[in-house]
Amino acid sequence: MRPMHFISGLPRSGSTLLAALLRQNPRFYANMSGPLSGMVNAMLGEMSDRNEFSVFITDQQRRRVLQNLFESYYGPEYTAEVVFDTSRIWCSKLPVLCGLFPSVKMIACVRHVSWVIDSVERLVRNNALRPSSIFSYQTGGTVYTRAEGLANGDGMVGYAYNALKEAFYGEHAQHLMLLQYETLVRDPARAMAAVYDFIGEPAFKHDFDSVQFDADEFDARAGTPGLHAIGKKIVAQERTTVLPPDVFRRFENDAFWLNAQANPQSVRVV
Repeated sequence: MRPMHFISGLPRSGSTLLAALLRQNPRFYANMSGPLSGMVNAMLGEMSDRNEFSVFITDQQRRRVLQNLFESYYGPEYTAEVVFDTSRIWCSKLPVLCGLFPSVKMIACVRHVSWVIDSVERLVRNNALRPSSIFSYQTGGTVYTRAEGLANGDGMVGYAYNALKEAFYGEHAQHLMLLQYETLVRDPARAMAAVYDFIGEPAFKHDFDSVQFDADEFDARAGTPGLHAIGKKIVAQERTTVLPPDVFRRFENDAFWLNAQANPQSVRVV
């Protein structure tokens, strides 16, 4: 089976930009978040003891079924030599993925959580006439309820953050690399060099002035135009936050990956 790697981490932290850059390499396939992680979750559930026939299913069979799921999903129409699949769920599935693909590498995109919340809020305000799927198309919230909903354990940001910490401090952390959004947009050459070194692939000359990615139809159906939009040229844009000061301050100390003393597995942080 061809090399299989994964992009995960926090939302609004550069995963779409990373995928857009990786796919410039004709040997690679990468895209925005897709359905495969949900399919893996569904298959794990169906093969669990909640199924009365699970007594007939061995771990070897479970492993083979999941491996075949990946192989079938990325079938012959995908001609790339190396595949990157993207989902915020993958960090929580690192033990499963390591069992399926012993040489797997996972790149987790991270960003200061305050700016993640700010980025989502900015999207909501830019599309004020179109309720977003991020909040189940509800229309009665405020910036406070939206921030709370994003940050709780089942929220878009809170779940991804907890899954990231699980992988970062877990026994398979050697398969994990954290790529900071700030590095990706301020020094994309260094960021991509680190990615290639981490996955053990030969370097490739990327074009940071002509980056292309189109998910307009998907974003429009989600009620959030611009959700996966990226600029053609990679630039770091300085801006002030749209969040109230107390909301912004609530998350400003959550970047645990910046504390070198709290990295017991020596996870690479770029």
